[in-house]
Amino acid sequence: MGGTLALYAARGVEVHLICATRGEVGGVSPELLAGFASVAELRESELRCAAGHLGLRGVHFLDYRDSGMEGSTDNKHPQALAAQPLDEVAAKIVHYIRQLQPQVVLTFDPIGGYRHPDHIAIHKATVRAFEQAVNPDFAAGSFPARPAYPGGQARGQSRGVYAPQRLYFHTMPRGFIKFAVRLLRFFGKDPSHWGRNGDIDLASLAEVDFPTHARIDIRSVLEKKARASDCHSSQGGGQMRRSLTGKILRLFSGAETFMRAYPPVAKGEKAARDLFR
Repeated sequence: MGGTLALYAARGVEVHLICATRGEVGGVSPELLAGFASVAELRESELRCAAGHLGLRGVHFLDYRDSGMEGSTDNKHPQALAAQPLDEVAAKIVHYIRQLQPQVVLTFDPIGGYRHPDHIAIHKATVRAFEQAVNPDFAAGSFPARPAYPGGQARGQSRGVYAPQRLYFHTMPRGFIKFAVRLLRFFGKDPSHWGRNGDIDLASLAEVDFPTHARIDIRSVLEKKARASDCHSSQGGGQMRRSLTGKILRLFSGAETFMRAYPPVAKGEKAARDLFR
C-alpha cells in the first residue's frame, strides 16, 4: 500500500507506519550485508529508506521477531510474532493508536496478503487494538497513554483512550494474481510455488476474493512508490521492478484497493475514492 501512504503524505496527512518485526528470517545475499551487523539491521535500514521516499512522518517497531513462512521452525521461536498472545500485541498497538490518534487505520487483509503468519497475526492484533483503544479497561502494555483530544469521536472516548474513525484492510489485485497464474502456467512454471523461496501459493490466492470498498488512484505517486520499492534490495527491490513479473504488475498499478471493516458498509454503497470519506 505504499502508493496510498505516499499519496496522503503528499497531501499533508501525518502518516505513520507501525512494523511488528524487522524481517530478520529472510535470506539475504552476503554482499548486501556489507556494513550491517545483521539481517534485521539491513532490513530496518531498507524500510527507513522506503519510508523516506514515501514521506512518512514516523516508523515505529514493536520489536518482535520475524516468524518466517507457515510451517517453518521460526514459527516457534519464543519472540516470533505469530507465537505471541493476541492481547499482548494488541496492547502495543493500542499504545500507538492512543499516542498518534489516527483518523484512519490500515492493515493487512484477513489472509495477510499471501498468508504470511506475521501478516495474519498483525491483522488480528490491529483489529483487536482498533476495538479496544477506546476501552479504558484495556491496558496498553507498559506504555503511558497520551490524553485524547477533547470532544471524542463517533464511537465515544474518555480521557486516556481514543477511537479512530475508520479501519481498512489492504487487498491484493486479484485480476493481476489470476493473470500471473495463467502466465506462469503458460511458461511451464508452478504458480503454487512462486517467489524467491517458492513458498507462496499464487494459485490458491487467486481463489480468494475480498470486496473492494475503496479504490485509491495512486498514479500521481507511482515514481515515489517505485523508489521506495527499490530500497528493499534484499527482497528483490529494483530487480523485481525490472523483471517480467514487475512489468506485468505495472499494468495493474494505477490504483490500490481496500475493504472497509469499520464503519460497516451499507448495502449498495459505492466504492470510495478517499479513505477519509
